Amino acid sequence: MNAARGAEAGAVARTAVPTAEVATAGRMRELGARLAELLRPGDLVVLSGPLGAGKTVLAQGIAAGLGVRETVTSPTFVIARVYLDGRIPLVHVDAYRLGGAAEADDLDLDADAESSVTVVEWGAGLVEGLAQDHLEIVVARPTAVESGETRTVRLHAYGPSWTDRLRAFSTATP
Repeated sequence: MNAARGAEAGAVARTAVPTAEVATAGRMRELGARLAELLRPGDLVVLSGPLGAGKTVLAQGIAAGLGVRETVTSPTFVIARVYLDGRIPLVHVDAYRLGGAAEADDLDLDADAESSVTVVEWGAGLVEGLAQDHLEIVVARPTAVESGETRTVRLHAYGPSWTDRLRAFSTATP
């Protein structure tokens, strides 16, 4: 499926879920692991936020929650990595260096989309057409004038599948 075509064809409503305040990288991984419990084959998770916000750390937690035993690193220079050793295959993509939706389509992410979980860093506006419903996670870090390292994580459900799953999910950190 052409990602851009899918995004145009069926725009789905976004539902915001309360935010989580995450103070450490360990807590970010824990949040990712808890989110992994909700994941099913065919799911798309789009991670957004500035450089250094914690997107890759969150992806590491998702991978751990799926049972991936390999070391999960940022796929910035290889664009995509596939992990097959979890309960569901994980496709981890970093779209930062992509020039647009056409380059995202060239990755053929839809080839594995139905049987895997696809987590895309920097994917907003590029990959939403891979799945009718998807989860967008926006990670914000403190600005230069703010103190501390606590990240604010906002979950946005697009479509009824994610709305239903997140309705029962508490973002309060463990």
